[in-house]
Amino acid sequence: MFRYLTAGESHGPALVGILDGLPAHLDVDVPAIDEALRLRQGGYGRGRRMQIESDRVEFLAGLRGSTTLGSPLAVLVRNNDFENNRALMDPLTGGGKPLTNPRPGHTDYAGALKYRQRDLRNVLERASARETAMRVALGAICAQFLGALGITTRSYVSQIGDVVAPELPDFEAAAVDASDVRCPHPETQARMIAAIDAAKTGGDTLGGVFTIVVSGVPAGIGSNRQPDTRLDGVLAGAVMGMQTVKAVEVGAGRDVASKPGSQAHDTFAMSDGDVVRGSNRAGGIEGGISNGQTIVLRVSVKPIPTLMNALPSVNLHKGEDAPASIVRSDVCVVPAASLVGEAMVRLALTGPVLEKFGGDSIDETRDNFKRAVAAAQQVFGLP
Repeated sequence: MFRYLTAGESHGPALVGILDGLPAHLDVDVPAIDEALRLRQGGYGRGRRMQIESDRVEFLAGLRGSTTLGSPLAVLVRNNDFENNRALMDPLTGGGKPLTNPRPGHTDYAGALKYRQRDLRNVLERASARETAMRVALGAICAQFLGALGITTRSYVSQIGDVVAPELPDFEAAAVDASDVRCPHPETQARMIAAIDAAKTGGDTLGGVFTIVVSGVPAGIGSNRQPDTRLDGVLAGAVMGMQTVKAVEVGAGRDVASKPGSQAHDTFAMSDGDVVRGSNRAGGIEGGISNGQTIVLRVSVKPIPTLMNALPSVNLHKGEDAPASIVRSDVCVVPAASLVGEAMVRLALTGPVLEKFGGDSIDETRDNFKRAVAAAQQVFGLP
């Protein structure tokens, strides 16, 4: 069984991750993981924290000579900012003035009630999106596993605030990485940057939408046998598990609600002896199972809840109206969120892929993959 865990607070000593269930003999490209962490730190609209951190992955277990052993991988990413907050965040001696004013839209208030915390910092430190650095590191390892089977992910930002990019049915990953807002459409990119600047000037924040595309997934991943094994539910649930995400669409998503069936589904046809589809409105998943087409997800991200022009709130200790707490934060995280979204899709997809193809070593998994794909192509006896 494949599974993963993360631990760590935003300003604590480090973030820790466990990745359990990957096969042995997978060659791990450590610089590629560090590059993924570097990209997560980028994006126009990020705050001063990104100038402090220089994320690098460290392996504590499960790896020898850059090759997986088949045992659990233990991963560490240190928080440089811990030294600036040691008096506040040392696990044994930390203290300081409590935070008492919850931010609308954040987990501050609900978390304080759930865990009976009088200091909101005891909630927000774990809820912080700083934790996603570890998700990106673990997702980058899964990307290398999936890549060994020919499965790849890409993403781009399609909307920030009310600035929307035109439909981009094809885009180059290099063009996305070269953009400060991860939008490969130059004109839209400039308008997005202007919108972020205006929000910053006004002490406000912006959300948006990003698109994730997964290529190379063969038909047959996921299941329609139980609700929790449906691939669309697995992927959407993983992405919804990100901080700030409020909606996930698969394929045409909500647009199908206004279409008749004749315009909502993907027709079949034969072409040179192969079964082909007339479109990909289903986004590569039908009935909870991958159908061999590209998987497409659109993800909506809310504006982050820390505003420099603080929203109205209350002081929970004094029981009186007060402005929401202000902590160091970003103006717009949508570009970075697109990379975290990719990481979550990689983590979520690895389990069903291993369930389908198995293998205690990566060579065994590859062999199972090749045989299963070849057998599926012959199921109807088509030439």
